[in-house]
Amino acid sequence: MPADFQDEDEVEDFKPLTAQEATAWRSRFPQVSVWRIVAVQAVAGVVVAALAWLVTGRMAAGWSAGYGALSVVLPAALFARGVVRQRPGGAGAAMAGIFGWELVKLVLCIAMLAAAPKLVPDLSWLALLVGLIVVMKTYWVALLVRSNVQKPIDI
Repeated sequence: MPADFQDEDEVEDFKPLTAQEATAWRSRFPQVSVWRIVAVQAVAGVVVAALAWLVTGRMAAGWSAGYGALSVVLPAALFARGVVRQRPGGAGAAMAGIFGWELVKLVLCIAMLAAAPKLVPDLSWLALLVGLIVVMKTYWVALLVRSNVQKPIDI
């Protein structure tokens, strides 16, 4: 079957939710605050920096891991601030805003990583990378363990 016909079948199966169904869906899947996710990332960054310092016994490793975490948290906070602000213009403008802020987030992260050797004395790239990766993965953990969410039942 050609791809065009498959898309048409999917469109025909689409049924908008009633107000009651939409309310039930929202109660089962409440929105997660982006600020809560950024806060969880920040806490994870502090923890990974402290662990890097404790495990290696070198303060430079702690600073490096902390800077790696900061190079994820700071751009994420800027992204959250930009996306959360309300703008008129509809769905197209909202999507363009998300892509624009995602680009800003990516560029800021890369710029922070490029500046790391000058800003962090006695830089440990391995510790920086660990801090960066742990904080990036924290985003997914925060989404998985969010509170008050009913998990869908597998059939």
